[in-house]
Amino acid sequence: MHRSLKYILPILIIALILPACSSRPKISRLDENEVTDLSGKWNDTDSRLVSDEMVASMLDSGWRSRWSGANEKNPALIVGRVKNETMEHINTKAFVADIEHAMIESGKIAFVADGNQRDSVRQERLDQLSNASEETIKEFGREIGADFMLFGSIITFTDQSGGAKIVSYQIDMKLIDIENNTVAWTGQKKIKKEIRRRRFKL
Repeated sequence: MHRSLKYILPILIIALILPACSSRPKISRLDENEVTDLSGKWNDTDSRLVSDEMVASMLDSGWRSRWSGANEKNPALIVGRVKNETMEHINTKAFVADIEHAMIESGKIAFVADGNQRDSVRQERLDQLSNASEETIKEFGREIGADFMLFGSIITFTDQSGGAKIVSYQIDMKLIDIENNTVAWTGQKKIKKEIRRRRFKL
């Protein structure tokens, strides 16, 4: 082997290995409650904080105590559609799940399963008629009907100049009495984020 190749070959091997090593992602585990915001877009922190605040506001409002006093029980709620009216992809299913979790954890209401879940449970009751023992079969016609349905929407406002951008999220929630279609409660939450991009000078 030529003497110069003896020195060049190891250098070439190292040059090929180093990019492969440096391309591996660095992964760190974070606390699930830690506030993280890398892009400025809607994220899990926004979803959790908004759902907790909105549900607390809704359940502490006067409609619940008035209804519970008149009916001598906690109201039964179900979550309807939360519309994403922004240009951004927002996982509204995750947001609805956060809302449901906050409502159930409050202990102040009865929570009714959604349509897909109810269909699955009804199918299970049908299956029990043929396969379960008589003393464990669950009866039909004993479901609890929801008293109120919660609806929501998410919209954004954007203001941009140069390397700075302000993104404002507005979340509106509305609770409807299913029996008479009256609005029992409305809530609104706004989140404003400033996003600045660094400019690199040559």
